[in-house]
Amino acid sequence: MKCPAPDPARWAGSLLLCMAALWPLVQPQVAWAQAVQAPVAQPADASDEPADADAAVPRGRTTPRAPAAPRFEIDLQAPDEVREFLLRHIELQRFRLLRNLDANELTRLLAAAPANLRELLATLGHFSPLVEVIGPPALPQAADTAASNDTTSSRPMGTVTIRVSPGPITQVATVNVSFVGDIATAPEAADQREAIQYEARRIQGLPFSQSDWDRTKDAALRALIARRYPAGRVQNSLADIDADQRQANLYIELDSGPAMRMGEVVVDGAQRYEKTTVERLVRLSGVVPGSDYDLAQLQAAQQRLIESGYYDSAFVFVEPSMDGETLPVKVQLRESLRQKLVLGVGGSTDSGARLSIEHTHHSLPGIGWRAVSALKLERVDQLASTDWSSPPSNDGWRWIAGGRLLREQDDFNITTSQRLRAGQSQDGIEYDRSFYLQYDRASVFNEATQTLRTAEANSSITANYAWTRRRFDDPISPNAGHGLAVELGVGYTLGSTRLPFARTQARWLGYWPLGGLAPPPEPKPGEARVVNTPGNRTSLGRLALRLEGGAVLAKRSAAIPDTQLFLTGGDATVRGYGLRDIGVRQSDGSVLPGRYKGVVSLEWQRPIFNANGRSPVESVLFIDGGAVANRAGDLKPLWGVGTGVRYNSPVGPLQLDLGYGLETRRWRLHLNVGFTF
Repeated sequence: MKCPAPDPARWAGSLLLCMAALWPLVQPQVAWAQAVQAPVAQPADASDEPADADAAVPRGRTTPRAPAAPRFEIDLQAPDEVREFLLRHIELQRFRLLRNLDANELTRLLAAAPANLRELLATLGHFSPLVEVIGPPALPQAADTAASNDTTSSRPMGTVTIRVSPGPITQVATVNVSFVGDIATAPEAADQREAIQYEARRIQGLPFSQSDWDRTKDAALRALIARRYPAGRVQNSLADIDADQRQANLYIELDSGPAMRMGEVVVDGAQRYEKTTVERLVRLSGVVPGSDYDLAQLQAAQQRLIESGYYDSAFVFVEPSMDGETLPVKVQLRESLRQKLVLGVGGSTDSGARLSIEHTHHSLPGIGWRAVSALKLERVDQLASTDWSSPPSNDGWRWIAGGRLLREQDDFNITTSQRLRAGQSQDGIEYDRSFYLQYDRASVFNEATQTLRTAEANSSITANYAWTRRRFDDPISPNAGHGLAVELGVGYTLGSTRLPFARTQARWLGYWPLGGLAPPPEPKPGEARVVNTPGNRTSLGRLALRLEGGAVLAKRSAAIPDTQLFLTGGDATVRGYGLRDIGVRQSDGSVLPGRYKGVVSLEWQRPIFNANGRSPVESVLFIDGGAVANRAGDLKPLWGVGTGVRYNSPVGPLQLDLGYGLETRRWRLHLNVGFTF
């Protein structure tokens, strides 16, 4: 546009005419500049409502985009066992909410859908399915309209109908595992080869699924690299499917590579405590330079380091080496503080509320021993103790020393005792041993008569040996196995009359699984099947039998401290009775310890099943019996029966029992946590 050149007389009028002509061209640029310079809109608070319609959307602020409506629906007609899996994984699901999906693109997706569905069904073992995909009735017309107008409608395009008949499922006929590398010919690897092949063949005869096949290959590889061959790999694998015969023949070829051995131990992070302690603990777990690589031994060494108390965390692993056959063992540590104070509040059905204070010093100045001192205050018992122990020697033995002050109340009797102990102990994975000298002193005060039971406190000194063996399939929640603990001691009383005596005590606990293995829950489509293994729980649970016995052999006139005699009853011994309620009954109704003890307990622990299979909760029926007397012929058991529940938590069983004492005709609630032997 060309503006006329104004004369002075017409200057104002011409200027107005030019501005009027140019304004429509300038206005969009001004608006764009205002939009660019406007600040980013912040979300308004839900309570801040606009005063009018114009204020609802200020200039420069955009309205939130509404969620996309489905461009099409899917009507999948398939058996229930595969329908959810197909709906979750079918490729069409990814495009339902795509805003710019047009009819032509949907047509291409529908053409590819049958192949996608057949691939998904093949992962479940269905290799001859019938699949039919029918597009929306108006889809061809919509495709022509979109092609001619080059536009996309936001309206739904209709429903896609899919009909699926999975057909017969394929069964796993054979699983063949072959080996190359050192494991193929090494005689010492024969057991490892057989174990891998046996585990892989567990899916023979089961329906084929890709998840089971992947799990089997992973399990075979883990078993290979767990011992001797950490560089092992799956060299080849093949699933040969015969759709006509409905059979799958599976092949795995494992390459072990060379056999590896443990190298020297390299410690990183040892500052407060001696490096030699780490090396000894690792060696005691079986990790010795020159021994075969074993992942289980590395894990055992890691667990032993953590349980030693010196370290908050420990990682034990091997590193690649230049020679390819010897692997240095790397130990990374995060040390515990040199001193630790723990305050605790708790309780039990035996002793009531409890307050405890525990102080630990991991390295006493001058000697480097650990000292654990504790003070426990309960409703009936009060304890002050200290236990000292040296770092372990090369063969696992350590020096021990300790002392305790104990006050126990049973009915009218208050027993005050002192104990000193010194010796050596060895804690192993399966065996524990110790031998020690022990001094005991005890006196009993009767609150009813306000007198001491003996004119002077009874005391003794003994030489003792203790031995424990554990052979349980699981150290936290055992299902099978047994444990045995034996204590032997000989000594003298130290009163006005010194007489010899002997003391022995034994405990035995055994578990027997009942029935066959509990069937694993049926896997959901796409999930790996849980294959029964020897460690799985049985359908009828297990029986637990516990036996205890003790005897003190001495002349009747020997003044033996009460802490060397026996009482029983309570949560962990005879349920239905209180703590230490079973002993030698006196004429005033009180109970005193005796020289002979016998305890028996039989318990049926049966699993509770739910819709997902076996649950971690078990029901329990039990019968307990216990007897204490001063002569073996006077042992007369008191029986308790009851029921309860067990919850198998990761830290051990949580036990809640309701016991009925047949002698007292009273019910008692018993609570216990964890498994120890």
